[in-house]
Amino acid sequence: MKKYVALLLSVLMLTGLLAGCGAEETKNAEKVKVNVTAIAGPTGVGLVDLMQKDTEGKTANDYEFNVVTAPDQAVAAVSNGSADIAAVPTNVASALYNKTGGKVQVLALNTLGVLHMLSNGVEINSVADLKGQTIYTQGQGANPEYILKYVLEKNGIDPAKDVKIEYVADNDALLAAMVNGTAKVAMVPEPKASALLMQNKDVKRVLNMTEEWNKVGTNDTQLVMGCVVARKEFVEKNPEAVKKFLEEYKASIETVTNDLETAAALCETHNIIPKAPLAKAAIPNCGLVYVDGAQMKLWLGDYLNILFGYNPKSIGGQVPAEDFYYAG
Repeated sequence: MKKYVALLLSVLMLTGLLAGCGAEETKNAEKVKVNVTAIAGPTGVGLVDLMQKDTEGKTANDYEFNVVTAPDQAVAAVSNGSADIAAVPTNVASALYNKTGGKVQVLALNTLGVLHMLSNGVEINSVADLKGQTIYTQGQGANPEYILKYVLEKNGIDPAKDVKIEYVADNDALLAAMVNGTAKVAMVPEPKASALLMQNKDVKRVLNMTEEWNKVGTNDTQLVMGCVVARKEFVEKNPEAVKKFLEEYKASIETVTNDLETAAALCETHNIIPKAPLAKAAIPNCGLVYVDGAQMKLWLGDYLNILFGYNPKSIGGQVPAEDFYYAG
């Protein structure tokens, strides 16, 4: 009898172990693979905690992250289907929607403005003080040009007559102009703005362009420069995976904003910002947020309409329709 009981217990224990293994295998098998593309810089910063948790196997989905250096690389990844989700500039999201014939949806906003007016020896205390100045910037035909013009115009400054705007090829050229003294006033994005301040103590941060935009904006909207988009086909086929992503992404952004030291280190680890000290200086000025639903639609719709007014091509030719906005 004792032998029988012992044998029965052994069988039950083995069955339990096998069932446990089977449950674990089922659990792992249920994880949906999600290919996520991030652009190095502010739009990718909010993902770093999620990236780290994925390497540790602590995420609801099975993520494959790809970090690129330019928006057009992210556009190509979404267009050819190698990316299911991508963190991109908001105007790029709109252009992608138009380029693909409405096959892309914006899931959430992740970044407000990242542009800052810097001065090297020129007294700038308000937008009014920009009158008569030569302002250096990159991004002609893109977000920076229209953000600058909008803020100037709303403050009664004619961009064509009251200031001189000098466009340079890229952010490296912008920094070089500030360092060598060619530019006395420049509008610079993060993390380049923080990098410049770290290497040149004569350069000062004088205006936060997000704050200046919000002062003159309408409908209680905000300057919104970054978002996450997804292929509509992926959203329709994997609704639960998308919801899980957004839950984990929101938590990641909250962790990044609340634990600067760890977030800065992760930015370096995952190639979002080259060095942790630079990331630590830049993150507080990157305007990280998580905004979805009706507020996302209000803020982004307002912003895209303003860009359309300056140059329809900057958002892909037309303002996206209702189906552009993910409703959950």
